[in-house]
Amino acid sequence: MRRIAQDLTVRFQMPISIMNKFKSKALVVSIFAITSISAIAGQQTGQVTRVMARASDGLTYFFMSGAASGRPSCATNSYWMIKDENSAAGKRQIAMLIAARSTGQEITVEGAGTCSRWPDGEDVNFIGY
Repeated sequence: MRRIAQDLTVRFQMPISIMNKFKSKALVVSIFAITSISAIAGQQTGQVTRVMARASDGLTYFFMSGAASGRPSCATNSYWMIKDENSAAGKRQIAMLIAARSTGQEITVEGAGTCSRWPDGEDVNFIGY
């Protein structure tokens, strides 16, 4: 009977140990993925120097003073893109840009790490005063 109990213990410990190793690896991969995503998104603090809006396609983009950091490789120009001018978030971001430009208020912009709205300008994720 002892032999059977020892056999069962060994058989059940092995899958648990394998499962623990898998959990550890999954945690490491998750942490790496999260830090990788945030590492490729740009950030910039400064004043809004220009806000541009095109009638042809509704594209709204803007320029800022100061240097950006951490921008993805697709963002080869210094401007930032409002990803969706027609969304509620996009409209709020445009209102914040106009207010900041009008008053000279410094803002902080964080990018989304993508250039989906225009191929050489990073999409905006966050604007804050």
